[in-house]
Amino acid sequence: MTRSDLVEELAARFAQLTHRDAESAVKTILDAMGDALVRGHRIEIRGFGSFTVNRRPPRIGRNPRSGESVQIPEKRVPHFKPGKALREAVDARTAELDSRRRQREG
Repeated sequence: MTRSDLVEELAARFAQLTHRDAESAVKTILDAMGDALVRGHRIEIRGFGSFTVNRRPPRIGRNPRSGESVQIPEKRVPHFKPGKALREAVDARTAELDSRRRQREG
């Protein structure tokens, strides 16, 4: 699902929202989430999951072409951990889709 798919879904579910309003809502939410992560905050959406920022320490890597050692600096990267309800829903739904596909093929 892309950002524009999300906007389309929101506009379709809420007829009172124009496409521009749905686009603005999605942009506002994603910007707020990005800003919170930049400030080092944790985002928790109950039933969905949580977003945090993880630190990757500096390390020595290798250039695959030359084999030369390369110093890779420390990085901070966003990390998503799905909530229990989301994990269970995805597992149940994919298992259901797999069994339907096997029935059609078999």
